[in-house]
Amino acid sequence: MNIKRQFGAKVKRLRQKRGLTQEQLAEKIDVATRTLCGIENGENFVTSETLDRMLNVLDISSSELFAFDHIKPQDELKDEIITDIQNLKDRGKIETIYKIVKATISE
Repeated sequence: MNIKRQFGAKVKRLRQKRGLTQEQLAEKIDVATRTLCGIENGENFVTSETLDRMLNVLDISSSELFAFDHIKPQDELKDEIITDIQNLKDRGKIETIYKIVKATISE
């Protein structure tokens, strides 16, 4: 996945997490809704001014916005999770992960 698509996917998730529509976020960062749609789809990229406004509106740091480690194919994510769990030695951590997984699956 290229940087524009990763960035756009992250912006979309953050916007949705904050309960904002594309129209609302576009207005707050002073861009056209069509422009924001293009950013979220990975077709456009932000200017430095728009990026600054976006960071302020979404109340995040640039390092948070550009952290893309979790954006991977589903099978790759599963494999990494399984490997990480298999390498755990601490029973308490294993039990905590078990509880989190069970709670997440039952939702």
